[in-house]
Amino acid sequence: MMSKSTHAASPFIVDEPNVSRAWAKVALHILDHSGTEVSPLILSVSGLNASCLLDEHPDVHAALDAVLQANGHQTIEDVAHTIFPQRIWKIAQGDRAYLFRLYQDVFNRYQLINKRANGRGLYFERLIQYGSGPCDGNQLEWILGQFHSRKGVRDSMYQASIFDPSRDHVATAQLQFPCLQHVSFVPTQEGLVVNAFYATQQLFVKGYGNYLGIARLGAFMAHEMCIPLHRMNVFVGVAKLERIHKTDASLHPLIDAARACLATPHAAEIVSPSVTQEALVEL
Repeated sequence: MMSKSTHAASPFIVDEPNVSRAWAKVALHILDHSGTEVSPLILSVSGLNASCLLDEHPDVHAALDAVLQANGHQTIEDVAHTIFPQRIWKIAQGDRAYLFRLYQDVFNRYQLINKRANGRGLYFERLIQYGSGPCDGNQLEWILGQFHSRKGVRDSMYQASIFDPSRDHVATAQLQFPCLQHVSFVPTQEGLVVNAFYATQQLFVKGYGNYLGIARLGAFMAHEMCIPLHRMNVFVGVAKLERIHKTDASLHPLIDAARACLATPHAAEIVSPSVTQEALVEL
């Protein structure tokens, strides 16, 4: 029987200038070693220029999407949308109050479309409709209000919770939501740093989409704070290969794309821009 992990004694640390390279490094590490997980994982992505550009390697993105669709899972974009609704932000055209209203209007439809996956809620919904707290539970609005209201606000003020013990401490054997527990935003001299904390993460099924969603959430907050997005950090208690076996033949093109991505010097990569601060509402 395959062991889950042989790497729990020390963290697996990834620091890359590209989200595709970061994801590929973790995925190949699991595929190339015994076991099906790393614990803990610390993943950091910079890859941000003066325009707040987060790079992707298009071949990795496309190959992973093909694997996900072949196995009946959500696409990368659909997973990212649960953390930050980029399509709705485009409709809102830079008006965050309108973004929040639009999302609240359509949230019930999201639940009805997929009751099994969304019945307990979605990440962006918890961020803006937590159920308690100031601003009627809109944690992002409260953070932005505090940021703009005065100087010298403590860094610990810029944090938002997903996990709610009153709703999420249940004895269910398998629980899809929430794996993301908490996010924080740290303004620095270089720009905004967004941190995300996961208890567990399904690396193939959700990981890449998680990273894009967190980056887009960070870019949105940086845009509203009028500062550049500098870095994304993701802390994962257990990152695991789940629901797709390591020997699955559908992984072969993805593995080739991941190895090619890591073998190519970053400066020479053909990249697909995912997030720009100036063009955030134009995506």
